[in-house]
Amino acid sequence: MLGVFCLRLACGLICSLLLLSPAQINPRFYRVHFLTALCLTVVAAIFLREMADRWAWIWLGASVTFAFVGALAWSIESSPGGRSLIVLDSLCLAAALGKLSLQAAPEGAGAWNAASEFSSAAVLGTATSAMLMGHSYLIAPAMSLTPLLRLLAALFVALVARALIGGIGFWTSGLSLSKLDAEVMLTLPLRWGVGIVLPLVLGAMAWQTARIRSTQSATGILYAVVIFCFVGELVSQLLCQWTGHIL
Repeated sequence: MLGVFCLRLACGLICSLLLLSPAQINPRFYRVHFLTALCLTVVAAIFLREMADRWAWIWLGASVTFAFVGALAWSIESSPGGRSLIVLDSLCLAAALGKLSLQAAPEGAGAWNAASEFSSAAVLGTATSAMLMGHSYLIAPAMSLTPLLRLLAALFVALVARALIGGIGFWTSGLSLSKLDAEVMLTLPLRWGVGIVLPLVLGAMAWQTARIRSTQSATGILYAVVIFCFVGELVSQLLCQWTGHIL
């Protein structure tokens, strides 16, 4: 479970960079993302070593390589090939996540399981990237608000998509609230309240505070958003293990 979570987060972090313009952001932001994704991918590979097949290992190895080269590229003033490395690493991480999600999915549910994995990666990546972007305004207070607002907009889209996938998954699962185990009944409100509703509410607050250029307040709110998204996605994984359905 931890390996898949780390891979989702790494994929979301790098893919979120595709939404941003290097002309508006300090290269340090990109370097930190690549270094973080590098560590996460290595941890994911360690925990997934027993379930990953040859192709999954190929994609994981390629993503580690591109993350390392990307961190070096964004350490150089001209950032040679930096944008291309974002695309390449995003493709490798997405391929690895997709391969593992198809491999672990029940028969006939591969596409649905992959959609769940990618929506989870989008939630984790955009929430964490938005929080890290907020920190950038501490050292560059005059920087454009466009990158932060764009990441927040992407977070809203990801949360809505995640809610739709979870809602449809529960609706089509045939599960009855009256027949669920006690631990599932207690965990469902945690998954939806903490993992979906609170991030949406706090994300809207962060959007409003960012628009009036209160970026420090927005960053503080986004700390809570990141924690709630992490808890929500971990609980979602537990529920999937307990019930066999995406909730």
